[in-house]
Amino acid sequence: MAQCVQSVQEFVQDSFVPMVAVLCSEEAERVTRKNNLSFAELLRPFCRLTSEGHIRDPNNQVQVVKNLRICVNNVVTNLNSPSTFSPAQRRMLNEVVLSCQPQEGAATNVITAGDYDLNFSDHSLKASLPWYSAWRETLSEVSTSQHYTATTPWFEAYRENFLQSMPASEHEFLNHFLACLLVVSSTEAVPVEQFLKLSQEQHRVQHSGDYTNPKWFIPNTLKYYVLLHDMSEGDEQRADSVYEDMKQRYGHQGCYLLKMNSRTISAEEDEQIPDPWSQYLHRNNLQNQDVLEDGAAAVNSAAVENNMNAAEVDSPEKDGAPSGLESHPLQLDTASSPGSLPPLSAANTELKKAAPEGGAAGSHGTCLTLNDHGHIRQFIQEFTFRGLLPHIEKNIRQLNDQLVSRKGLSRSLFTATKKWFGGGKAPEKSISEPKSTCGLLYPPEAPELQIRKMADLCFLVQHYELAYSCYHTAKKDFLSDQAMLYAAGALEMAAVSAFLQAGAPRPYPAHYMDTAIQTYRDVCKNMVLAERCALLSAEILKSQVKYSEAATLLIKMTSEDSDLRSALLLEQAAHCFINMRNPMVRKFAFHMILAGHRFSKAGQRRHALRCYCQAMQVYKERGWSLAEDHINFTIGRQSFTLSQPENAVTAFRQILTNDSRQTATQQGAFLREYLYVYKSVIGEKEDSLPQLPLPCIHSSATRVYFGHERRLAEGEKQAATHVSLDQEYDQDQASMWGHLEEQLVASANRGVVPGNFQPSQCCLNSQTDNLRCPLAVAEEPIVVEVSFRNPLKVPLALSNLSLLWSFTAEGTSPSQENAEEAITNEETLTQGMKQKDDIVTTEIILEFHLGPEETKLARLRLLPHSIGQLNIVGVVYNLAAASSGETAPSTEGQQTLDLMVVRGRQDLKIQGPRLNQTKEDKMVIRHGLDRRLDPIITPPMPLMEVFFLQFPTALLCGEIRKAYVEFCNVSGVALSGLRVASTHPDFFTFGSQTTTPLTPVSPTSAENCSAYKTLATPRQPGSVATEVLVSAGDFSQPSGVMDIPIEGNTLQPGESTQLPLWLRGPDQEGVHEINFLFYYESTEKGNKISHRVLRHSVFICASRSLSVKASACRSSGPPHHSLEDQGSGGTLVFIDVENINTSEAGVREFHIIQVSSSSQHWRLHKCINPAKDKDCKLTSRERAKLCFRATPCKPQATSNAVQKYTFADLNLGNERIISSSTPCGDFFFRGCRSAEVQPVEAPTSRTTASSRSQVCVPTEDIGNIVKKCNELDLNIIVIWKAYVVEDNKQLILEGQLHVALQTIGKEATSLTPKEETQEMVLLKFKSEAPPPVILPAAELSQLIKTNLHYPETYTHPFVQDSLCVVPVTLTLSNCSQARVEVIIDLRHKSASPESVEVHSSFTWVGQTQHHLQLRPQEVLCLTLRACFLQPGVYNLNTPRVFAKLTDQGAMCETSQQTASPALIIINSA
Repeated sequence: MAQCVQSVQEFVQDSFVPMVAVLCSEEAERVTRKNNLSFAELLRPFCRLTSEGHIRDPNNQVQVVKNLRICVNNVVTNLNSPSTFSPAQRRMLNEVVLSCQPQEGAATNVITAGDYDLNFSDHSLKASLPWYSAWRETLSEVSTSQHYTATTPWFEAYRENFLQSMPASEHEFLNHFLACLLVVSSTEAVPVEQFLKLSQEQHRVQHSGDYTNPKWFIPNTLKYYVLLHDMSEGDEQRADSVYEDMKQRYGHQGCYLLKMNSRTISAEEDEQIPDPWSQYLHRNNLQNQDVLEDGAAAVNSAAVENNMNAAEVDSPEKDGAPSGLESHPLQLDTASSPGSLPPLSAANTELKKAAPEGGAAGSHGTCLTLNDHGHIRQFIQEFTFRGLLPHIEKNIRQLNDQLVSRKGLSRSLFTATKKWFGGGKAPEKSISEPKSTCGLLYPPEAPELQIRKMADLCFLVQHYELAYSCYHTAKKDFLSDQAMLYAAGALEMAAVSAFLQAGAPRPYPAHYMDTAIQTYRDVCKNMVLAERCALLSAEILKSQVKYSEAATLLIKMTSEDSDLRSALLLEQAAHCFINMRNPMVRKFAFHMILAGHRFSKAGQRRHALRCYCQAMQVYKERGWSLAEDHINFTIGRQSFTLSQPENAVTAFRQILTNDSRQTATQQGAFLREYLYVYKSVIGEKEDSLPQLPLPCIHSSATRVYFGHERRLAEGEKQAATHVSLDQEYDQDQASMWGHLEEQLVASANRGVVPGNFQPSQCCLNSQTDNLRCPLAVAEEPIVVEVSFRNPLKVPLALSNLSLLWSFTAEGTSPSQENAEEAITNEETLTQGMKQKDDIVTTEIILEFHLGPEETKLARLRLLPHSIGQLNIVGVVYNLAAASSGETAPSTEGQQTLDLMVVRGRQDLKIQGPRLNQTKEDKMVIRHGLDRRLDPIITPPMPLMEVFFLQFPTALLCGEIRKAYVEFCNVSGVALSGLRVASTHPDFFTFGSQTTTPLTPVSPTSAENCSAYKTLATPRQPGSVATEVLVSAGDFSQPSGVMDIPIEGNTLQPGESTQLPLWLRGPDQEGVHEINFLFYYESTEKGNKISHRVLRHSVFICASRSLSVKASACRSSGPPHHSLEDQGSGGTLVFIDVENINTSEAGVREFHIIQVSSSSQHWRLHKCINPAKDKDCKLTSRERAKLCFRATPCKPQATSNAVQKYTFADLNLGNERIISSSTPCGDFFFRGCRSAEVQPVEAPTSRTTASSRSQVCVPTEDIGNIVKKCNELDLNIIVIWKAYVVEDNKQLILEGQLHVALQTIGKEATSLTPKEETQEMVLLKFKSEAPPPVILPAAELSQLIKTNLHYPETYTHPFVQDSLCVVPVTLTLSNCSQARVEVIIDLRHKSASPESVEVHSSFTWVGQTQHHLQLRPQEVLCLTLRACFLQPGVYNLNTPRVFAKLTDQGAMCETSQQTASPALIIINSA
């Protein structure tokens, strides 16, 4: 239960106090009325004794009476004796609860029962319990909530008034009058006569039998005579003399002179006297008055209980909850008619506090001084100690003596006699009260009642031990007689007496209380007594920390006969649950809901609202969505009824925004109620737009697009794809575009990227970098895509949907920004004024429907016209419940639907990404900025559109196709600096004006629409290649960025230009995504936007065409012959061409029409193919082999200038394609740009090697020198035509394939080899010294080239001369660029198996060892002589040739042995 101000002992003691009646003369009443008080009211604040009293029990033991309080009431006579509360009393209790409300805004208390409080003490709660961690936060929220109060003063006020309003009962004497104060004024003519009249009146009331009420404790009631003296009027001496006479007549212990009204009127203004009466005056008013008009009570009451008893009064101001008992307590009651809310609109909007009924307006005790207060306090003490307590003590002794004398020696014998003979008791059978309800009725003189009377007297003077003994005895007697009402009363008081005994000699018998409650409720049908019993027992159990038992007891006492009682007890049960050692939070919340429901039925709307709000602290965000909906719905209704529309709107908003699990019908009712409440709220505030909860906006999914949406294709024109809101964002793609843009910016800024460079972002979303304000352009639209979600199962209709913005013109500093300078469109949207189209044009979507649980995107547009800072704040729209197809039956219904349209706004608040850089960021949750909705509007910029004509979607690998691209300037500003970058720069070219020859073009190229520049050149057998020298600078650019050649490099507003564009199919088959990024600038410099870009992505499907493999080997002819006679030396180039097309593109056959070469050092000289065919035709899977001779290029005249490339064309058909011009040359340089790095590095190494000292030369340089010997650096271009049948038409496609021959003896191919998976290498933790580099013999053998020149046949007459000497010339060629030492050893006899087969009996004569020095590229001839002894076939290739670089040591020296044999035939003449 909730905390109480009093202790349990004080509460129980104050529940049962001695009752004292008051009878006043009219004059005495007039004297007290000067203070706006009756005499009983005058005494009430002073009725608690501050000092201890003493009595002696029957055993003559002194008993101390502490903190005693007496109750003084006027005598109110009544003819009937009610056992329950009258309707007026019930209204009074309702008023008490209604007038006691928690203060709004006051500091809340926290539960501190036992060790437990809601801020959690870990000593009382085990942290390991599973509920602890889950509910700790919830409990903290409940305890700190503004709706939560640990004390419940309304319950205490109800309980106090309930106990004081208890009707007197026959079965107990606790609330019977013990004494009567007879009050007479000293101004009476004969005061003694007045005392006699009052005494006779008291005797008549008690003993005449005409009145059942009031009830008197004992026949000889104590009469105490009080003489009231008004100090402001009467004669004090006369009063004293009358008092002396009274003492003589009644004894000094039976009378008192009370002097009052000492305060004069003049002293009122100077002295402030406290008013202790006000807090008591609203209590017990019903007992102080003879009659209370029901009509006045109904007027003063703001609400009455919604009781089902027909005898009770119904009020017109009941809550709108269903009155039938069959409705479930948690059933959601909704309005039946759409859009109307009768319970809310018909209910009273403000509850009135109950006016005090006890006195008239004005202050109390105005004629009393502090001394008078003291006199009253002294009077009460004198009366109690000298009159009341001795009277009680005397009666206890008398009753004890009677009982002892009547019982005799044996109680059991007395009981037996009583059973047999009746024991002087005459049980009466009441016709109106059958035996089954209350059992027997005892006469007043029955001994059982005398025991009960003695027990009550002992209890009132705190002699609890004797009281318990008497109650216990009486209980047995009552139970044996089946007098259940008497037995229940004895059980109840026995339990209370046992609890109040000092030192607690016996435990509290809770089962006594349970039996008493059950008997009162079920047998006697007396809910008032049962409720009193439950209130006492619950407090006692709570004090013993038995919260579970207390809660069970309170819940049992709830019933349908009183909603107010049930509500209060359920609330206290909820407090019990949360005060338990392990708080049961969910039970607390559930019972608070039940209490709120009963409060609502009782008309206590403020208390109902408080209970629901308190329970909401537990249920919210816990997944109990249906419970949350019920609570929020009730909070909304109650708040609206109590004129708290803002709270009502908040509660209804929660129902709609949460993911509700209600049915569609229920949600529709929620929505209508919400709109109705909302309409009434915003009707009062027309100046600003309120926030709407529906539909839900996913703010982080908001996307912003700057610029016009792209135009689709127009006829054959294909527009650039650029960026649109229909495209999904891809982080990898964005970084690729950013890298391309960086290349373009660097190209435009002389190779340097500016420090403030940021990639252009046309479309902003949650994944882009939104830290900076984006830059938008005036007169270009801004499209904001907002994601709306309808969480309900009913459709929503939005209308007049538009963006809400504020705008600050350029030139306003941030410090000067205020509400006046920031222009907004909120006013125009709110009041329907004309739009501010001169600043920003706002597009309005007239209708926007959202289906049930649908997520839908709305694209809202703004068109800025002025320069400055634009802030997109949110969206504005009209919200209505979409009609489900039913038409309104009448015009009135149509108006109701129209009323349900509300206008409001929702702000777009986007949370930036979480910061995670610094330590502070990681320790707390911080979010960065997201400025995507705050664009800066800049001056107009150029805007370009790009269209492509005849652009293919499928190509063969290496196929050349010509297309056209059109550039249009659609803005009002000229553009310049047009460039393009691509992920595949080798895919396209715009051509080069400098390399296009001015030769006539053959008519066939025009017929076939050839992309090449061709010359009609009939092929002649043995013809030599045509050569053209071209500089690489004419084609390739240093980076992948291409300048687009438009006239004047400027495109004026409205102008457009068209350029040819050559494409070449990728070398690898498959689908290729090729991205273009076009770059352009404004001719006006100094803008915030330095440049603009336009994206285009295209997908090309590449099919297989030809596979070209090439290899080269050295010709065996000596170099000097090749220089003189170009037909007999150089290098042989073998080209192997295979058709690998699978005919999927309808390709019938390929023709190889030309082979060209391009190199700085070599060239193709002539075709030496044995077959003299016109050209090569290859059908599917066929292969052809071509053989060419390559020779070194002629030395170029200018050595220091940039070396030029020699293009050599060998056409196999009737026309020659000029390979050095566009597009053939362009694609060659684009395809080979990556391979150009190696030839640039090699000369540097050579120079380094030659400049080194002879002592130390690194082995890497030797490798470079040796490698240089084998370098060929010859690029082959194979040009083909393909004949394709498509739609019964024959098309001719053409293309080119590139093969880069880098090294002699090493095969090269046009197809890029597939990367093989790298084998796993063992991980080594310790670095090992690299082994010394030993060049293999195969490489060193290439340093020196050897040739033996000799006659193939030699005839010698061996008969004449036995020795045949043949001259042989050995030619040594130094192939390297370094000085080489050569040693020739002729003594070697070959041991190889090939040379053994040949007859080898010959010898070299003359000098058998030669040591020579060869300069770079030097050719040296050495004459040798071979001596033969007999005819035969001999292998002359036996000399061992050793070569080494001059700068190297012996380890590089190796044999220069040619593998092929040199055979000579010696004939005998």
